[in-house]
Amino acid sequence: MKKSVKFLAVCLAAAAMLSMSACNGGGASSGAASDSSNSGVGTSTLDAIKKNGFITMSTNAEFEPFEYKDGEKIVGIDLEISQKIADKLGVELKVNDVAFDSLIPEITSGKADFVAAGMTADDERRKNVDFSDSYFDAGQAVIVKKDGDIKAPKDLNGKKVGVQTGTTGDKYCTNEEGTSEIKVGSVERYNKGMDAVSDLIAGRIDAVVIDDFPAQKFVEKNSDKIAKLNDMLTSEQYAIAVKKGNTELVDLINETLKEMKDSGDLQKIFDKYLAQES
Repeated sequence: MKKSVKFLAVCLAAAAMLSMSACNGGGASSGAASDSSNSGVGTSTLDAIKKNGFITMSTNAEFEPFEYKDGEKIVGIDLEISQKIADKLGVELKVNDVAFDSLIPEITSGKADFVAAGMTADDERRKNVDFSDSYFDAGQAVIVKKDGDIKAPKDLNGKKVGVQTGTTGDKYCTNEEGTSEIKVGSVERYNKGMDAVSDLIAGRIDAVVIDDFPAQKFVEKNSDKIAKLNDMLTSEQYAIAVKKGNTELVDLINETLKEMKDSGDLQKIFDKYLAQES
């Protein structure tokens, strides 16, 4: 009997130890997952960003002169502005290069702290992200074949038009917001603006609708084949996007932009990249 009681006591003790071990192990695992999920760059406070030692921006490096590749390096207006933001925090700037229509998800999923990508601050995007103050006035332009039959925006009616996926040019041509004054025949979407221009030159589409300054760059490089219409389709403002509710980061970005405007640094950046178009 004593042996049975002793054996039972040993079994109970062992079971208790296993139970405690399982509880502790589960708690540690859950805590690590929670810590990890709370440390994503998109939800970091400024203090957390400083502690990490870096801030992450996402962009689409197919949009010269705002962001484009010079060899292996991404350069442009938005990169210089973003570097100023990182400098103000005293941290390293990390850059994600993704497709344009993936930029908003980069923020909402926590992969980026902010997006600087020649992005128009429109009402549709404001449903998912917050924006800084605007830093550049822009608009949608039309690129056509040189000596072709499209001379004005109204001539786009019934035509096959190329756009970059997810851009305001895409929204305008598909008339998502009901503000378009033209009715194109069909819309061809591209991940890269230069692919649309290549199809225009090859005669596979009739025109390309894209932001004005990138349009100027494309025409500059292919001036014997294509031209840009003088009339703009839209009037827009570029701003920097951040996760909804991250007012701390929005305030810091606005402060940085104001300092750059007041000091003349922002104008110097524009002059550096836009002088050839003026």
